[in-house]
Amino acid sequence: MQSGFLAVIDLGTSRIKGIVGRRNENNVISILASGSIDSGNAIRRGMVYNIEQAGANVQKLVMMLENSMGRKIGRVYVSLAGQSLHTMEFNEMKQLSSGMVTEEVVSFLRHAAEKFQPELKRNYRVADVEYYIDDKPERSPVGVTGSQIEAGYELVVGRPNLLSNIEKSIAAKTELDIADYIVGPLACAAIALSEEEKELGCAFVDFGAGTTTLSVYKGGILRRMVVIPFGGKNLTKDICALNFTENDAEQLKIKFGKALENHDGPLFSSPFSSKPDIDLTELNKVIGMRLDEITANIKEQIALSGYEGQLGAGMIITGGASQLRNLDLYLTQKLKIPVRKTSAKKTLVNNSPDLINDPSFTQALGMFLLANEDCELVMVESSEEDPQKEARSVSGGWFGGKKKKPRNDKNERKERNERNEKNEKKEKKPKQEKQEGGFFSKMEDVFGNIFTEEDDE
Repeated sequence: MQSGFLAVIDLGTSRIKGIVGRRNENNVISILASGSIDSGNAIRRGMVYNIEQAGANVQKLVMMLENSMGRKIGRVYVSLAGQSLHTMEFNEMKQLSSGMVTEEVVSFLRHAAEKFQPELKRNYRVADVEYYIDDKPERSPVGVTGSQIEAGYELVVGRPNLLSNIEKSIAAKTELDIADYIVGPLACAAIALSEEEKELGCAFVDFGAGTTTLSVYKGGILRRMVVIPFGGKNLTKDICALNFTENDAEQLKIKFGKALENHDGPLFSSPFSSKPDIDLTELNKVIGMRLDEITANIKEQIALSGYEGQLGAGMIITGGASQLRNLDLYLTQKLKIPVRKTSAKKTLVNNSPDLINDPSFTQALGMFLLANEDCELVMVESSEEDPQKEARSVSGGWFGGKKKKPRNDKNERKERNERNEKNEKKEKKPKQEKQEGGFFSKMEDVFGNIFTEEDDE
């Protein structure tokens, strides 16, 4: 039996999703197990809100996945999201003393981008880069001659406590290690967009339950990414104002909600006992008002990107809330650009058609393309000095066609000691982290009042 697998956890506002699978040398994913669990109120607008509850939900989901495939998970890749995430530009220049760009020069520039820390924010990932040699754009700079090189980076930044809240929730209720954090919008685009669409230019919109994320691509490069603090859950809460419970409102939205009205009759018999008949015109009017607000924000952010009117591939939408009927037609009408719905590319997943065709799983599947460490927990024999068996996550699987070298006993002991020291440091830190998070939670986001992290309950 082939050993090793990747395990990803997508912390969504509505549902937490988990997938276990493998990725071969051609980046094709094979799913071993998948599942999802209701987030409850643990995650709001893409950010961990209730640390205890989020941790308990992740633990329950991991157990479901383990039971499904009969194997243990030792570490997981976790999605990083939240309404404070956005891109910012960072430029670094270097004179070419040798008269040519080398690998070392490119590494130097990238290291500078990775180390940059903006004020009151945290630098989470280098998303994309554009090079200029003597002010001329160059996609593959290594080996090109010139006197100076400039690199323009797009960094994904956000509030510092986005990551610390995830760490606390996973550590609070599980014994899992976090292999790495994967920026959700980057994973989503990796598996849903083609290189041609990125080159021509497109507005890529992920409609989630708590947030709507816009990524603008042009010339093959991410130019702007911003998270709008409204999503499908806002539509549900608006429907609640028509005198329905939240559960009933969600079902009404799914069964009868439309972004654009058609010629259906105004009244429809309620599927819920002891409830009034549904006025479909009123229902869709409520939905339309919230969509108008979200769309106005999308339009404004596209304009701010500087690429309005230059997006040859139009708008591409995904995410759970993108399943609202006629949403593509509504956006085409409002934004005057072609709009199409998408999910994970079928050529990148060789089984589980139910996941491929479900836009709510686009981000989780995309995380596989940005993950590479073995996540399986296996039993390994220790040396004679320590005869007891130890449960560990070992890198013995095949990812990208290359088998990783097995660890020897000396390396195992060294890593175990490092992990113990890390855990001891964690236990000494919680007070300081709590104070730091409290300070940053009072800071207003750069996008103004509309992007504050206040709860909208």
